[in-house]
Amino acid sequence: MASPQRTPEFRAEAVRIALTSGLSRKQVAADLGVGFSSLSRWIQHDQRSAEKPTVQSDMERELADLRKENRLLREEREVLKKATQFFAERSK
Repeated sequence: MASPQRTPEFRAEAVRIALTSGLSRKQVAADLGVGFSSLSRWIQHDQRSAEKPTVQSDMERELADLRKENRLLREEREVLKKATQFFAERSK
């Protein structure tokens, strides 16, 4: 009996889970109800075609950039708070 065809979206999500969940690939395959060899093949295919950016990777890159910018802004705010306190005490 042939296994059911999986949509590209299902495969992409399975690959993402396998690579980011921290679970073993065998566990992910079992949880998703797919064969271990199928999941491994999807991962290999995804890694071979990694040169083309995906919406997910673009979003991950943007999120990393925003987190970096947020951290920088927080650090700058702390410096400005300390400078304000310093000059307020000095002007007394």
